[in-house]
Amino acid sequence: MRTNVGSYKIKHGLDLRLMGSPKPSIADAFNSRSVSIYPQEFEGIKPRLQVKQGDIVKRGGLLFFDKKNERLQFRAPAGGRVSSIKLGPRRAVTEIEIEVTSNEEVETFKRFTQEQILTLSRDEILAQLLETGYLAYIMQRPFSKIADPEVRPKSIFVNGMNTAPFQPDIHIAVAGDEEAFQAGLNTLTRLTNGSVNLCLAENPTRPSSAVMQANHVDIHTFSGPHPSGNASVHIHHIDPISPGDQVWVAGALDVIQIGKLFLEGVLPVTKVIAVGGNGIQESGRQYYRTRIGGRLGSLLDGKYVQESQRILSGDALSGIQIQADEHLRFYQSSITVIPVGRERSFLGWMLPGWNQFSTSKLFLSSWFRRSAFWNLNTNLNGSHRIMVLTGLYDQYLPMRIMVDYLVRAVLAHDTNEAVKLGILETDPEDFALCSYVCPSKMDIMGVIRSGLKEIEEEGL
Repeated sequence: MRTNVGSYKIKHGLDLRLMGSPKPSIADAFNSRSVSIYPQEFEGIKPRLQVKQGDIVKRGGLLFFDKKNERLQFRAPAGGRVSSIKLGPRRAVTEIEIEVTSNEEVETFKRFTQEQILTLSRDEILAQLLETGYLAYIMQRPFSKIADPEVRPKSIFVNGMNTAPFQPDIHIAVAGDEEAFQAGLNTLTRLTNGSVNLCLAENPTRPSSAVMQANHVDIHTFSGPHPSGNASVHIHHIDPISPGDQVWVAGALDVIQIGKLFLEGVLPVTKVIAVGGNGIQESGRQYYRTRIGGRLGSLLDGKYVQESQRILSGDALSGIQIQADEHLRFYQSSITVIPVGRERSFLGWMLPGWNQFSTSKLFLSSWFRRSAFWNLNTNLNGSHRIMVLTGLYDQYLPMRIMVDYLVRAVLAHDTNEAVKLGILETDPEDFALCSYVCPSKMDIMGVIRSGLKEIEEEGL
């Protein structure tokens, strides 16, 4: 049974219309002969290795567990030989690389039918998620870290409508995995006494019945510019967080992976990745069904527009820069490739700006080219300046939060004031647009991240 609860229209924000959107088709790209897992990707985890270089592991074999919670284990995404273990500062493990063998062995776990999942206890669900490391797909708010299995959240949110540039559309990515998607939702319903809220775009271009008619969840629809697709916006409008509350958040693509685990009893081999950006050739901009943790090169080699490119894990606004010789991350659902811009325009601020993208009304483009698609690069088009209180940021955050004063409170280490101003409702990604339009070129995402970390360390 499903419940269509409500529709929400978001007015504040900005849709950044960039050239390079991926085509709505899924191609197979399963030719990676190595996979990697990056332990530092899991915020707050202190890994204790259970393998050494040269060991042979199964797909699903134990690689490391969390020293703070030994029940939380992380396993190999493919079977083969551990070809390298890379260490960073203080000998922290930064990467475990596995050379995949053609006859990889597989570690098995418990498997269930759709109906059986709905009868499992919360402890049985958590035991499997902890044993496989797939609890890491579920994040808790506030602080956006791996969900605490000892806490029962008041509600769970499944984000099925990321509105950032080039993010995968669940209606396209779910093709072939409809049953796994429903199984993942069924699994989440056993983890809370509250509701599981599936948040979707109001008018999807290619609606999937498996998504639009999902069972056992409350379906909410949102419309409006980015960041209307951010989980924080959904929580703010549906079930706001107060001090002491906890809600859990999962991405719709990650719910598919959880569903596969419970239906098949083995760790999934593949996931869907969206590749976009004007730094990649048009033929390479599409969805790929690729090996989990596989090499980026298996998707991008020979498809760059020019040599100097920036590769981002995630979207163009909040993605993390990665290198071409690295592998896909655990949480990664998209790759964005944009050209590196180093050119400078002499007295550019005095030109009419017909070809200059701007969110202000200073250039002609902001008046006459509002619906145009833009071929942008990494150029900041300016230098860092002193922060000035303008109220500009509030136009791009559709939540009742005064961003100027929140940023100032964090910079002053006034954590009590930051909490009063609503920082616990937010995630750094919510301020990506604020960073983008900031006339002072401030890293507002980084400021909010440091503020949340400081509040967590103080033990709120």
